[in-house]
Amino acid sequence: MYLDDFDFELPEELIAQHPPPRRDASRLMQVDRDRGEVRIGHFSDVVELFRSGDVLVVNDTRVIPARLLGRKDSGGRIEIFLVRRLAQEDEVWLCLTRSSKPVRTGCRLFFDHGLQAEVLAEESDDAGQRRVRFDVQGNFLEVLEQVGRIPLPPYIDRADQAQDRERYQTVFARAPGAVAAPTAGLHFTEAILGTLRERGVDICPLTLHVGPGTFLPVRVADVREHRMHGEFFQVPADTARRVNAAKREGRRVIALGTTSTRVLEYAVDEGGELLAGEGVSDLFIYPGFRFRVVDALITNFHLPRSTLLMLVCAFAGRDLTLCAYRRAVAEGFRFFSYGDCMFIS
Repeated sequence: MYLDDFDFELPEELIAQHPPPRRDASRLMQVDRDRGEVRIGHFSDVVELFRSGDVLVVNDTRVIPARLLGRKDSGGRIEIFLVRRLAQEDEVWLCLTRSSKPVRTGCRLFFDHGLQAEVLAEESDDAGQRRVRFDVQGNFLEVLEQVGRIPLPPYIDRADQAQDRERYQTVFARAPGAVAAPTAGLHFTEAILGTLRERGVDICPLTLHVGPGTFLPVRVADVREHRMHGEFFQVPADTARRVNAAKREGRRVIALGTTSTRVLEYAVDEGGELLAGEGVSDLFIYPGFRFRVVDALITNFHLPRSTLLMLVCAFAGRDLTLCAYRRAVAEGFRFFSYGDCMFIS
């Protein structure tokens, strides 16, 4: 189980830098695991791949403007990247920092609109994370909307723009807290969701606040030694009930994205029952993993040698997945967050 086993050649020009003109204007690759077949179509035809009684599980997290540009009390510039809220009462966040000199405990930080912060501690991990307390009058997330910038992924080689405030969110985004979008959901429109409901598809939400760990490279040769960063999740009781009913009745559970997949496969007991509740998930899915909930997966095309590609290989099989990826490259598919989509059944 080596990192090189999950590599493929990807021309740089296939990395999507902007969203398509319409959410549903992307292309769709269908992958049939049983037949080992790959077919190409348009995402607007995705409704034809659903059956009455299917349960589609979506991640309703909302991306926050997690990049903050400010100054230290010494006058030097600093960039703060919010990772995860640790204490809501005092607005203590786990953060990544970038500046010309190291940011020490006790350093005061200053941003636009009067927002200030203090570095409370340096974390002991190797990611350079720090605990930061923000001093804010009123609702911190509302202040972020004024001060922060949309945290586009590192492979999008441009500054965030006004359109990203809308297009880097799903139409069902509700719970603020993610610093990266659950990108498979970006293709869905209200009209497509409405058509699915009319056809008898049950659409259920859960929440996973996607963290920056989704972009971090795997730095070990043997992927089994890799450790995922924890991400907050919540499974509503009603979603657990509806998913469990579908499994008992032999109806398909379709995960919209790798983020929904990780929650569904983490919050399940030994008997295969999805459990309601919340917590922090660090589940790493790679080939050999036994899926107990997810029957089909909708996902974008992922980075070479990434944990997300490993998850897809675990679900569809490494050989079939890499075959599909080579076909996507040959057909000029758009890759990553603003790219095209795959339906694996």
